[in-house]
Amino acid sequence: MKKPIFVRDLTEEEEARLKQGLRSKDGFEVRRSQIILASARKQTAIQIGRELNCDDQTVRNVIKQFNAHGLEVLKAKSNRPHTIKATFSEDKIEPLKELLHQSPRNFGKETSIWTLELLAEVSYEAGLTEEKVSRETVRQALKRFGIAWKRAKKWINSPDPAYLLKKKQRERLMAMAAERADWAVGYQDETWWSRSAHPPLRSWAEKGQCLKLHEQAEDANDPEPKAIACYGIAMHWYEQTVKQEAVWLRFVEGNPRSELTVQYLEWLLTKTHQAGKRVLILFWDQASWHKSRAVQDWITKHNRKVKQEQQGVRLLAFLLPKKSPWLNPIEPLWLHAKRKIVEPGRKLAKAEIIQRVCAVFDNPVLSVFITSENVS
Repeated sequence: MKKPIFVRDLTEEEEARLKQGLRSKDGFEVRRSQIILASARKQTAIQIGRELNCDDQTVRNVIKQFNAHGLEVLKAKSNRPHTIKATFSEDKIEPLKELLHQSPRNFGKETSIWTLELLAEVSYEAGLTEEKVSRETVRQALKRFGIAWKRAKKWINSPDPAYLLKKKQRERLMAMAAERADWAVGYQDETWWSRSAHPPLRSWAEKGQCLKLHEQAEDANDPEPKAIACYGIAMHWYEQTVKQEAVWLRFVEGNPRSELTVQYLEWLLTKTHQAGKRVLILFWDQASWHKSRAVQDWITKHNRKVKQEQQGVRLLAFLLPKKSPWLNPIEPLWLHAKRKIVEPGRKLAKAEIIQRVCAVFDNPVLSVFITSENVS
């Protein structure tokens, strides 16, 4: 049986310091003070371990350290390995950064993504280190100079050669509207609300369970369409420097086309006029029905009429760069709305979808726009 180990006799100064440690905000210092004072009362390591709910060997280690180093035992030491050295000096960090901005394939490696091990290998081959270092040494060096391992972001680039010019024009028009109380800005888009497909969705569920989105089979005898199209616009304007926002919707029969777009614009400008605005800056994508001759001619005639009669809302339609949905803030609103109207277990009817979508955007349920060829 091992002979019990106790701390040496405490000095008055040490005892006062240990009692002060019992009131410390540092849990490490409190625990060690408890162990040493208990040992000074001739409690064994096993008794102290049971009382403090810790391993008795931990108690013995603390006692040995106190007997050897005194009150230094109350200070927590660094957990960093003692063998890590600043292998990459200040003059080597810039070449190291330059390595990271190149592909590993440039150095004969069979990957395009850097790893710590690969960076250590290439650093040695390039003469940045005298010997091949460990991954941890490389990680510590990168951390020391503010370089971190980060998740890659997916990045979409617009193929439009005039992207930057159009983006600046968009920003200039937005700034003009912000300075004019009788101007409004609208980001317009069209979307389809499927009766069978479900958007990506998360939901709360118990462990081992999940929300089941039942795939809806297509019925050839179903008289209603597979999806319902609608025009939508994210509006904003300023009233006494306070930004006002709203989303306005109109559903259409069939797919968007020039005739339906004209009907939608007529309704939109009427609603904008009712809001007390004189100019509407309209941003929309390069869909064929936006650029069609019929729609462009209608906009020209409308603006000419507004100028001649000095009443109504002038429409400034601006085509966004090709394939740049991030410039249209209504795009994410569509996805959020599609998640909100989901019905996991059954197919929604057309009227239900319209009602739910209008409720999401706080819009009244209005009649559906139809083309003249569908009028009986």
